[in-house]
Amino acid sequence: MTAEIECEQNKRVSVSREGWTPKIVMFCCNWCSYAGADGAGVARLQQETNVRVIRVMCSSRVDAVHIYTAFLEGADGVLITGCHLGDCHYVNGNEKTLVKYKFIKSMLDEMGIEDERLQLQWISASEGQQYAAFVNEMTEKIRKLGPSPFRKPEVI
Repeated sequence: MTAEIECEQNKRVSVSREGWTPKIVMFCCNWCSYAGADGAGVARLQQETNVRVIRVMCSSRVDAVHIYTAFLEGADGVLITGCHLGDCHYVNGNEKTLVKYKFIKSMLDEMGIEDERLQLQWISASEGQQYAAFVNEMTEKIRKLGPSPFRKPEVI
């Protein structure tokens, strides 16, 4: 399905869902989920290749500005992964992440973004299979939602 719309410069642009691959930004905790991603790669687990991983020392270092910027720059989805609750290498960083995550999800509606486009998952270093499954599951969910309302369309 292709829809044509007019942008501010009065150019015809095309937004197509055929052959469309979601752009996903994923923030991974250095100590657990980034190691889980590495484990998924080493084990050669099948996973989508449309995810761009950003390593952070702790999931609590991901700020609302990082998430909003990713969406404003055209990401179709943003994922945050970190250590399981109670296992944070920085004592309670992941608990802080959970509080921020709930707040940010409530604010996405104000921006005109479906809250399903932001997801949080706890993944430990030994859970490469869970990491790959999460990436594949989220890619499929975001594919069903379609392109982000902030995605820049291609000029015809």
